[in-house]
Amino acid sequence: MQPDLKTLHDAMVHFLEPQNAIDYMVRLRWPDGVVICPTCGGKDVTWMPTRSLYQCKGKHPKRQFSVKVGTIFEDSPISLGKWLLIGWMLANCRNGISSHEVARTIGITQKSAWFMLHRLRTAAQEENHSEPLFDEVECDETFIGGKVGNMHTSRKPKGTGFSGKPVGAMAKTTVMGILQRGGNVRAMVVKNHKRKHLQAEIQKHVAPGSTLYTDDLHSYRGLPGYVHHYVDHATKYVSGQVHTNGLENFWSLLKRCIKGTYIQVRPEHLQAYVAEQVFRYNTRKKLDITEQQRFSTLLEGTTGKRLTYEELISR
Repeated sequence: MQPDLKTLHDAMVHFLEPQNAIDYMVRLRWPDGVVICPTCGGKDVTWMPTRSLYQCKGKHPKRQFSVKVGTIFEDSPISLGKWLLIGWMLANCRNGISSHEVARTIGITQKSAWFMLHRLRTAAQEENHSEPLFDEVECDETFIGGKVGNMHTSRKPKGTGFSGKPVGAMAKTTVMGILQRGGNVRAMVVKNHKRKHLQAEIQKHVAPGSTLYTDDLHSYRGLPGYVHHYVDHATKYVSGQVHTNGLENFWSLLKRCIKGTYIQVRPEHLQAYVAEQVFRYNTRKKLDITEQQRFSTLLEGTTGKRLTYEELISR
C-alpha cells in the first residue's frame, strides 16, 4: 500500500530516503508485488540492496536492472527521489514549474532541468485515445506566440489572415481544443485554422451524433454527422447553452502557464506544454482527484516511454 502523501512537504520528506522512492515506483509498476525483468520478462528476480539493483536469474545480457529501466527515467544519473519530487511539482503546480526553478531546487544545470521536464511532459501525454468524446462537446481554437508589435520588421506578417483574422494570428501557432462538457479536454497543435485541419480533428476525437458548440468561424461549418450550434462572438458570447466558455477557461489556464512561467515556447515544443496543461486539467480537483492521485497518474505514464536528448533537440 502506498504511503498517504498530501502535500509537497510530505513528498519531500518521504522521497528523501532513496529506498522509499524505489519502493514507491515498484508498487506502481508491479502492483501484485512480483518484479518482472524488462529484458526477458522473467519473474525469478532477486534484490541486491548493496547496489539498489534487481538481478534476473535468467542467462542473458542486462540481467541487472534498476527500477528506472523501461521508464522515462532510464539512463538518467539524477536520483529517483529527485525525479519523483519534480514530478510531484509538475503534476500539481497549477502554472507549471520552470527549468530554472528545477535547477535551483535540486542542484543541476538548467539544460538538464529542461530535458528532465520534457521527459515528464512525455509521460503526461495521452497518446492513444481509445474512447471518443460524446454528447455535448465544445470546439475552439487559439493562437500561441509573441506579440506582433514586439517582432523585428523582417518577421512581421503582411496583410490579413484567413477569414479576416488579424495579422497576429498569422505569426502564431494554432492550437485546437475539444472539450466534453463535464469531462475531459483534448488539445493539439494544428497547422492552421482552416477547415480541413479543424474538421479532421473533430472527426478523430468526437463521436458522430454529438452536439458541437463553436464560435462563428466558418471552418466548423458543413461537418456531416453532428448537430452544430454556434455563437457569433462579435455580438455575444453566450446564447442559452450555446457557448465555448469551458474551453475559454482552459485557454486562460494554458496561456497563464506559458506567459507567466515559461515565458517563451518554441512552436516545435508547444505540443508538450499543451499536453502538460491538458493533464492537469483532466485530473483537476473538481473531479475529486487528490494531489497524490494526480502524481501517481503521471508516474503511471512513465512506463514504456522514452525520450532522448537527441530526439528532443531534433524537433
